[in-house]
Formats: sequence, C-alpha cells, structure tokens
Amino acid sequence: MPQNVQLPKSLEGKTVLVAGAGGFVPSHICEIYLELGAKVIGLDNFITGSRSNVELLSKNSNFSFEEINIIDGLPDFKGIDIDYIYSLASPASPIDFKEIPLEIMRVNSEGTLNLLELAKEKRARFLEASTSEVYGDPEIHPQTEEYVGCVNPIGPRACYDESKRFAEALTMTFYRRYNVDTRIVRIFNTYGPRMRPNDGRVIPNFINQAMNDENITIYGDGTQTRSFCFVTDLAQAIHNVMFSNIHTPFNCGNPDEYSITECAETIIKVLGSKSELSYHPLPEDDPKKRRPNLAKLQAISEYAPVIGFEDGITRTANYFKEMASNS
Repeated sequence: MPQNVQLPKSLEGKTVLVAGAGGFVPSHICEIYLELGAKVIGLDNFITGSRSNVELLSKNSNFSFEEINIIDGLPDFKGIDIDYIYSLASPASPIDFKEIPLEIMRVNSEGTLNLLELAKEKRARFLEASTSEVYGDPEIHPQTEEYVGCVNPIGPRACYDESKRFAEALTMTFYRRYNVDTRIVRIFNTYGPRMRPNDGRVIPNFINQAMNDENITIYGDGTQTRSFCFVTDLAQAIHNVMFSNIHTPFNCGNPDEYSITECAETIIKVLGSKSELSYHPLPEDDPKKRRPNLAKLQAISEYAPVIGFEDGITRTANYFKEMASNS
C-alpha cells in the first residue's frame, strides 16, 4: 500500500464541523484545525462533554459553537460551505453504558445518519469515529482491521459496541450508495488532559486512587492487557486518516501493550504513591486483550506515537490536580 497522506500546511478558508466538540478527544481534534487556520463549528449537548473545553476553544475567533442534540437534527447550515465533518459525538465510557445506553445507541444511529445526510448535501468529507470495541473480546491478537470481531449483541456493553458497528455500516453504505467521501477510524484506549476524572476507565481510576494513596482497584487477575495512547498522538492519527484516500477502517492508537497490573504499578511509581493493589471480579464481556495492529495506517502515513506512557501519566495527573485545585 503506497503512502498517500499529504497533510495540509494550512486550511485557511475551509470549514470543519465537529460533532461532540466539548468532549475529551474532539476538543483536541478541534485544536488541530484551528491551528491550521480553518473555521471550526462545534456541536454538543453536554451529556458528557465539558463546557470548559468549549470555553477554551472559544478563545479562538475561528471557533463557533451551537448547543444541540444531533439526534434531534442539525442546525440550519443553508448558505454555509462545510468541507470536513467529524462524527465524534458518542459517549464512550463504561459508566455511560449503564447510565445512558439509549442515548448512546441513538447518537450512533440517528445522529450519525443526520451527519451523513449533511455530508451528502454539502459534498463534505466525513469521518466516523468508531472504536476498538467493535472487535469485542478478540480471538486474534493484535487486532487487524480485517478482523470482524467477537461481540455479544445483548451484553452490558452492546449499546456501544453494536451501535458503533452499525455506524460503520451506515458510513460505508453512504460511501457505496451515494459516493459520500467517507473515512472510518477505530479508536483504541486513549488518555490525557481533558478526560473526565470520573470517567470510569482504567487510567483516571488508577490516577485518582494513586493520588489519594487509596488501594488501586483491579478487576480480574490483572493479566488482561490494554494499549494506551496519549490524546494528542491519537488526534494526529485521526488527522492522518482524514487526509488519506482510503474509505475502509483504520486502527488508531498506540501499540505499546501493558497488563492492567503493570499499568497500576507504573502509575504508583510515577506518582510516588503508597497505594496497594486490590483485585476484584472481572465485569461481564470485559476484553482480555486489546492492542492495535497499526500496519495499515503506518503504510500510508508517517504516524507514530511520540508521548511515552510515564510522560503521559504525569501530564494527565497534573491536569487532574489542576482541576481539583480550581474546583
């Protein structure tokens, strides 16, 4: 597969629409395009997004925002040219799967449909932010994009796993049926500044417990693995995919793999914590292994993660400390 990504040096005069702009990953995506001189239109209903992220972005005069639930429809963009659309509106944390499952399913179906219809109307390039969860509890390791997954369609994670699988199918259908210029990324575990401290995922849980010298809660025996990507590295991976010319999915993440126990021990060391490890039963359908094969993305781009795990943990912990001091 030849290299085909030509990243723009400027996007002045272009308009980028980011659904979910108040979110952790989307706010970093917005920054990339603001730095390139594009106008960025953000949408969010703040079901999980942060108003502080939007306030930060709003310091740039090229950023505009509308509070809206994309399930119900989109703003009137009549007379406005839109060049790129990012579908990044879905909540993605395990705590959300229990609290707002129907909202997750609807934003990944009805919301995605509304964004695709807009892309079709505006002849915009469209990127669907899917997830490594489409692989379920994988039978192959590391996961390649050709693997179709092992997902429980009626399990506690199905509201997210299956609705993202549907969003991918919807995106490819618009490409095949209407020739919409689509892209798909499958995001692996990501962490960094602007995460919700109560996100419920491994990194914020462990950091918060370690900062307070509390026992670190590990579900299962700790041998299950994850690959953790710092958020700015992930945003660059997604940016590369948007400027590729390939419509099938790309894994995006960091291939460095840690057991959950190794992750906890690293965080204790980096933060100088007195925490000890505490083991508990593994939740239903929790994946045993998760690591992206990045060969497809790296064959067409120069993408490589640059933020090491210990550095990333330090930056994330500093962000949580800053949030706590400002609250």
